[in-house]
Amino acid sequence: MLEIRPNCECCDRDLTPADEAYICTFECTWCPDCVERFKNRSCPNCGGDLQRRPVRPAATRINNPPSTVRVVSSSCRQQLTSL
Repeated sequence: MLEIRPNCECCDRDLTPADEAYICTFECTWCPDCVERFKNRSCPNCGGDLQRRPVRPAATRINNPPSTVRVVSSSCRQQLTSL
């Protein structure tokens, strides 16, 4: 089951389980604004393909809550600010 992380790993923007977000196979999570700035729209951590994160229906979040653990990649921030 997907973690459904609560934030963009690059800019730390809050992402609700219903927000548009992108993930790679390692579930690195990114907001659309950051993804637009990634070279080839690829994950800056692993180089993998990014796909739109599925939305977990509200009724299923009671027994399967999204993650509350925030993941932030300082290297991503540095890469984007140096562009």
